[in-house]
Formats: sequence, C-alpha cells, structure tokens
Amino acid sequence: MSSRQLLACTPRSVGVLLVLAAATAAADGDGSVEVSGELKQWHKVTLTVDGPQADERDTQPNPFTDHALSVRFRHESGRPTYNVPGYFAADGDAAESSAGSGTKWRAHLAPDKPGVWAYEVSFRTGQGAALDSGADAQPFAPADGKRGRFTVAPTDKPAPDFRARGRLAYVGRHHLQFQGDKSWFLKAGADAPETLLAFADFDGTRALKDSVPLKAYRPHLGDWSAGDPTWLGGKGKGLIGALNYLSGKGMNAVSFLTYNVDGDGSNVWPFVDPRQKLHYDCSKLDQWGIVFDHATARGLYLHFKLQENEIDDNRLGAGRKGGDVPAALDGGSLGPERKLYLRELAARFGHALALNWNLGEENTQSTDELTAMVEYLRATDPYHHPIVVHTFPSQQDEVYRPLLGKQLLNGASLQNEWDQVHRLTAKWVAASSEAGDPWVCANDEQGSANIGVPPDPGYADSDHDHPSIDDIRKLTLWGNLMAGGAGVEYYFGYKLAQNDLTAEDWRSRDRSWDFAGIALNFFRDEQIPFQEMSCHSELVGNRSRDNSRFCLAKPGELYLVYLPDGGATGVELPDGRFSLSWFNPRTGESTPGDELSDPKLSAPDDHDWLAVIRRKRGEPE
Repeated sequence: MSSRQLLACTPRSVGVLLVLAAATAAADGDGSVEVSGELKQWHKVTLTVDGPQADERDTQPNPFTDHALSVRFRHESGRPTYNVPGYFAADGDAAESSAGSGTKWRAHLAPDKPGVWAYEVSFRTGQGAALDSGADAQPFAPADGKRGRFTVAPTDKPAPDFRARGRLAYVGRHHLQFQGDKSWFLKAGADAPETLLAFADFDGTRALKDSVPLKAYRPHLGDWSAGDPTWLGGKGKGLIGALNYLSGKGMNAVSFLTYNVDGDGSNVWPFVDPRQKLHYDCSKLDQWGIVFDHATARGLYLHFKLQENEIDDNRLGAGRKGGDVPAALDGGSLGPERKLYLRELAARFGHALALNWNLGEENTQSTDELTAMVEYLRATDPYHHPIVVHTFPSQQDEVYRPLLGKQLLNGASLQNEWDQVHRLTAKWVAASSEAGDPWVCANDEQGSANIGVPPDPGYADSDHDHPSIDDIRKLTLWGNLMAGGAGVEYYFGYKLAQNDLTAEDWRSRDRSWDFAGIALNFFRDEQIPFQEMSCHSELVGNRSRDNSRFCLAKPGELYLVYLPDGGATGVELPDGRFSLSWFNPRTGESTPGDELSDPKLSAPDDHDWLAVIRRKRGEPE
C-alpha cells in the first residue's frame, strides 16, 4: 500500500493495517536454504537458513540460547564429516545494514576436499536448546531435516593466503601442521595491542575507561589497498591496513582479546551491551568476521584470547573466591553464559583455517574450570582447533602441571621475562614430552611489563637500556626457536606510548618485525626440519639452558648452534663428515658452506650468528 493510499484510510483502519504490516514484517522465514561463497577447497562456504524471526535483544525466546541451528556436512567419500554449530545472523547483511533483527541463520564450512559435499540441517527451538539443556526442544519444521548438495572445486589461492595451505592442526607434535600442503608452522607476530578489537569502526563499540580510548589505526590507513574489504561505506580501512602491514613484513600471527569488560582495557565485548551476556551483537560480530577473514587471506594466524585475567574470577588470586567479579562468565565456571560464549565464537569464526583458542590471558581459573572449558570447546568446535592457556610466570607450575599428560591442552602460551625465554620454553617442551602429550610452546608475552619489546631506535620512548631490540632478537626470538618452541608474539610494555592497550602503529617495531621475518625465512628457505629437531644445548656445553649458547639438533644429521654474542664453542658431533655455514640473523645472509674440519666453532665476529652444521650427503649417520 502506498503512503497516499494509507492517508485515505480511516484512523481505525490505519491502526489495523499497521498491526497487520508489523505482523507480516515479523513473520518467520519459510525454511529455505541457500549455499553461498566461493565453493572451493579451504574457502569459507556459508549455508543460510530462512528461519524464525528474531531480534538480538529478544528474551522470549532468546535467539541465542533458545534456537539451535546445526548443520551436518559430509564429503562424498564419507570423510570428513563435520557437525557445525550455527548462529543468528539477523537480516543476513548485518555488517552493512547494522541490523539486529531478521530471519537469517548461518553456519560456515571450510571444506577440506574438492568434490561433492552433502548437508543436513537440524533446527531445534525451545528453552536452552542451544546450551544442551533443551530437552523439550521441538523442530522448526520448515528447515529441520532439509538436505542438499554442492560441489567444491580446488583452491586457487597462492601463499601466504592460508587457503593455499589448508587448516592448521595439532598433530601430536611440538609444532602445528597445515592439513593441505602438509607444511609445518613457526609463528611470529603481534601480541599487542590486546585491545585490537577496540576499533571505533565496529558497531556497538565504545570505551568504558577514559584512559583507554578506541582506536582508529590512522598510521595504517595508507596500507589499505583498493579491493580490500570495508563496511558501511568505507569503514574499517585502518585495521585492515594494519593487518596488511603486518603481513607485508612477513609476520603470520596476530593476537587479541574478545572480552575484557572490567579488565585493563574494558572496551571489547561481543554482546549488544557490556553487561548483556546472553545477547550478541550481530552486526559487530559480522564486522569482526570481515577482519578475521581478511587476516586468513593475508596469512595471519588468529590468536583468540577468550578472557582477561581480571574477569576470569581469580580463583588463584590472593583471597579471592569465585563469584565476586560481576563481569566473569558464570563466576569462572562452565555455565550458560560461558557455554554460549564459546558456542558463538566457534560458530561464527571456527571456519578460519589458522587459529587457537587461548582459555585466558594470565589465567587464574582452577584446573577443574579449565578442564570443563576445554571439554566443552572440544565438543563444540567441529574443527578441533588447538587450545592453549596463558598464565603468570610465577604460576606456570601451578596451572600447567596438573594439565600435563591429560590430552586436554595442545600447548602453552608462555609469559616470561625476555631473558628467560630459552630456559622456560625448553622446560615445558620437555615436560610435556615426558608426560606423553607434546605441547606447542610459544612465547607470547615478554617481560618486563613496562617495556616488553621496545620500539625501534629513534622512535618515541626508545631511550632505555634493556631490553634492546637486539636483546629481543637474541634471547626472546631465537631463544624460543632454539628451545624447540613454536615462535613468538611481541608484547608492548604499558609504560610506552605505543603500548599493550593503546598501540595503533605497528611500525613502531618495524626492525623487530624484520628480524622475526628473517628467522622465519631461514627455516623455510633452508628447509630446516624443525618439527623433527629438539633442544640439545648440552652438545655445546650448556646443560643449564642459560643464554650463553643454544643448540637445536636432529642428532646425527643437522645441528643449529646459535651464539648470541659471537665467540667460540665446541660442539659434540658423531663420526662423519659435516659441512659448516654461518647465517647472519641480522641481515639474513649466509656464508658459503665449507667442510667442518674442527668441532670448535668460531663466529665471524662478536655479533650474534647461527652455525648451520649438516652431515654431508652420502655420509652414513
């Protein structure tokens, strides 16, 4: 009816028509199913169901707790099969419309194989249906049981796009492996700012503390390129550009909190309101998804830090008891708030090819609470992405040891002083191996808290003694790698201008990214089988794993000896002929290989050098 026709009606009939129009607008969907996206191997495939009409603030029923969409995807060969949780997607275009209501419900698949995939929709509705408590849930008849097929072509993406390499998985080793090209992964990237998602261009995002404002990432606006994603008429360029910069430096990881209300930053939450823990912001999360998908395309591993220390309820903290932190999900336990939070993140973002779920930054939950979270995540995330936990240096034994050998965690996200990285990485690599449950051990935060990884010389706040960017390269980056670690993420100290809460300019650490890129390129270009190597610093006289010299070896075949300050060292080698070359960790250059005639090594100068010792071809081991 046109506005002119409406004006010709009586007031009574206008009221009736408005009621009818509202009822029509609020009608449920017809249950139809649409499959969209690039139908290619490892790409994001989206299945959208036209389902019940809902609003993200509804309570009776709550669209997040009382409607449960899941989709069973199965390859024609019979393997793999994924039971993928779905989520409420408002009008299906919320990133652009900012809508909070609609009839669209979604699930995402990242298909492992080309060929025909079949799907079957399960759609149940009833109180607690999405939280395993909906015993009386009933099918949403128009959609429940719907079946269909679609055909997936091979991927056409080149590296560093992760769609060229496949899903990154824990495979029972100290390093993760891509399931497409079967290559192994070492990481280097940004741990700061932890408030990465406190971005002014995201819907529903505001700062609850004046001291920690929202970000615009203006220094990276020029790094955005034509064809890169935006939303709402050009929003998002600063953060998208920042990811472009990080990837362009050869980095492959980025870290962020997804919930920090009442924490240090108090400006990141996935909900419609910071206190509405059972109602999720559809448009904000769709915009997060645009950023995460772009990170995947740029070869950036997503480090999801699920909660901040201040809101996990501090079970290990002095004098604290569960339930006294209002922002904590279920007082630290696995209740409806925490279950829904994990389900929503897995449903919306679990299709990403390279990510880990970090149970919490500086986590202080009890062993039982952590175990419950892991078990729920395992049951909810169809892709079984790696699960790690981060805790205080002084509490690592208390948090990690009860979890060793339990087949729960896949790794440790280590926080240590910058000059303790080698020893403590080696400690947890060895402890997890001895427990029969090898962990992936990365150094994801470097003390001291006030400095962390400093800015480049000449940048603001660069005038201090220790650590220097050379110290970080030597004892943090190479300290982790030579201990059999999985790599690093760099933390920015809170006393610096570009710090863990307010940083917007990753160029402040430009040289440190260069050094990290040089290290990653070395392991890749020299085809170093780091996944088969382990720390053997005792072979260079360093049984205590101090910072004097490091050795990573595949005994009998390949030895890497790192000398942080040059000098000389002996190395214990078996009988046979070996070649020696020297790699410069500052420039990426190598000396020509020569036959090793003396097991005493002398570095070219008093800077840091890596000796590469290989058994000569044809020599028996």
